[in-house]
Amino acid sequence: LAVGWGSGAAAAWATSSGSCELVQSTADCTGRWLSSVPGNLPGDTEELLLDDNAIQVLGNASLLSYHQLRCLSLTKNRMELIEPGTFLSSQGLHVLSLAENLLFTNYSLTAAALSALPALRMLDLAGNRLTEDMVSVLVWNLSSLESLSVARNIIMRLDSSVFTNLTQLLELNLEKNYIFEIDQAFEGLQRLQRLNVAYNYLPCVVEFGLTQLRVLNVSNNVIEWFLALESDDLFELEVLDLSHNRLLFFPVLPRQSKLHSLLLKDNEISFYQRLPNGTSLVDITVQFLLIDGNSTNITTVSLWDEICHSNFSSLCLLDMSQNQVWYLPEGFLAQMPSLTHLKLNQNCLETFHLSEGDPLAMLTELDLSQNQLVELGVEAGARDVLPNLQLFNLSTNRLRALPPGVFTYTRKITTVDLSRNQVDLCPQPAVAGKAESPPCVDIRGVETLTHLSLAGCGLRGLGGHPFQGTSLMHLDLSDNHQALSGDLGWLQDLALTLQVLSLRNTSLSSTTVDFSAFNSLMHLDLSGNSLTVFPTSLGILKLRSLDLRDNCLTALPPDVARTPLGKSLREVYLSRNPYNCCTLSWWDALQWVEGLHVPDGQEVTCSYASHMLSPRALPEPVLRSCRWLTADLALLYLVLVLPTCLTLLVAFAVVFLMLKQKLLKMVKSRCGVSSPY
Repeated sequence: LAVGWGSGAAAAWATSSGSCELVQSTADCTGRWLSSVPGNLPGDTEELLLDDNAIQVLGNASLLSYHQLRCLSLTKNRMELIEPGTFLSSQGLHVLSLAENLLFTNYSLTAAALSALPALRMLDLAGNRLTEDMVSVLVWNLSSLESLSVARNIIMRLDSSVFTNLTQLLELNLEKNYIFEIDQAFEGLQRLQRLNVAYNYLPCVVEFGLTQLRVLNVSNNVIEWFLALESDDLFELEVLDLSHNRLLFFPVLPRQSKLHSLLLKDNEISFYQRLPNGTSLVDITVQFLLIDGNSTNITTVSLWDEICHSNFSSLCLLDMSQNQVWYLPEGFLAQMPSLTHLKLNQNCLETFHLSEGDPLAMLTELDLSQNQLVELGVEAGARDVLPNLQLFNLSTNRLRALPPGVFTYTRKITTVDLSRNQVDLCPQPAVAGKAESPPCVDIRGVETLTHLSLAGCGLRGLGGHPFQGTSLMHLDLSDNHQALSGDLGWLQDLALTLQVLSLRNTSLSSTTVDFSAFNSLMHLDLSGNSLTVFPTSLGILKLRSLDLRDNCLTALPPDVARTPLGKSLREVYLSRNPYNCCTLSWWDALQWVEGLHVPDGQEVTCSYASHMLSPRALPEPVLRSCRWLTADLALLYLVLVLPTCLTLLVAFAVVFLMLKQKLLKMVKSRCGVSSPY
């Protein structure tokens, strides 16, 4: 239950009154250490925010001046008491938040005060250490309530007496209490549409019969069974969240409902019609013993057949991830013709079969990751498999190949994740007469594919044109240690479209790869490699993000900030490289690049005399020593070389003077000109 406070209109002006800020008809006094309600606010104030203050008591005179009050928030105060006459002058109050206070101390007097609010629609009593009996007293006369939150209290058991008079209630939040039993507590709430009982201790839900309820959240309990009432009545239920429980079986749902989202994540669900040892339980039933007072009922259920009696025709989202499903019963998915999102990741599936005319024709997202899949089955000759699929996640399985042409008829596929499978990409079509090539995945010609992950697939030096006919924008090749044993020629088909490329942990060295052709590249991950020299081909790219972590770089080019790369970069990761503390001109230049962010800047270090230092604050002795080793080193060379040059010059002059006459005679004899000597 989320209750929003504050005016939705954009205010063109704001004034202050004492310690409060006034915006139109709203007075915001949040976090001002107030011990009482200010009395100097405008009389026409409609919304008063007093959150995070130190108010302990709302007295009879606290709100006398505010007859127009519609919304009052007192969250996170030290409220112990609201005197019975407090709201007599504010009977038009619609919204009241008293969350995170100490109302358990004088709850009966506070209840008397609340009973004077005939128009109250929303009440938040969360975090007040209230028991079920206290809640019953506090809300007894609030028949106008439409939304109630009693979350984060110490409620343990609910029965029909707690919410008896709340006939108009639409939304009820009971999360994060200690509820272990509910006995017909909601049967009188005929208008209730949203019920949140998450984060409690309910062991089961049986004879569920709230036909008017649209959203039910019972996640994060200890539920082992969910059994709906056996009835042909139409349930309005649209969303059922049973995730993070201990369900042993698929829930027995209403026969007729409007369910479109069923969340069963993180349970212990399995199917038992057939077991791994070949045993069949199809004819075996389970009996539930229901004890209610002095009456005892025995309900016999065949859990594996009961599913067929529920109407799943409107179901769009089914999340069964993190369970113990190792197969799906025959016809299970056939009941769900409207299914668009199916999550079966983190189960025990070994096979998954697709067929033409499959009931999954509307499916747009299929997640089969983190199973034990060794085979993805497709009927021979099938031509219309998953025609609307957009996202297909098969990561972390045991696949070595996919059925030939599996993507041929997925006309809308955009994202495929094959990471952590031992698969190879198909090369160009085999030449006639040659032996059959090993199993592989063929994505050539899949024009709609834009995102592909092949991380950790054990790819070896690729060749040919495995991406021919695709328009990939995101490609992840990380954790493939032998994928880049050659050049990037096999990636050239993506040179015009590729925007995000991950080559993390691919044993990349500085001399093997030329990136200059990838003009559209925006994000490049080169972390975890063996780069000793910054690839010069990167300088002409206009990347937005570059990751160089965990390499062997001692420096970046001094002019990197002036290159097209330096001007376009907005994010660069540089840590865990052995930079030289005396060649950090590139680092200083990057600090002045406007808009450039180095998220791991605090972790960047450089090496000097076996010490690791931060380039942000090098000690003065180190700077002085580096000047001798860099800038002053050139002067030292000059000092050493100059005497040698002068010596050679003098020696040359002496030799010339000694041999001058002989040289002149030689020249005269050769040129035939008389000498004046």
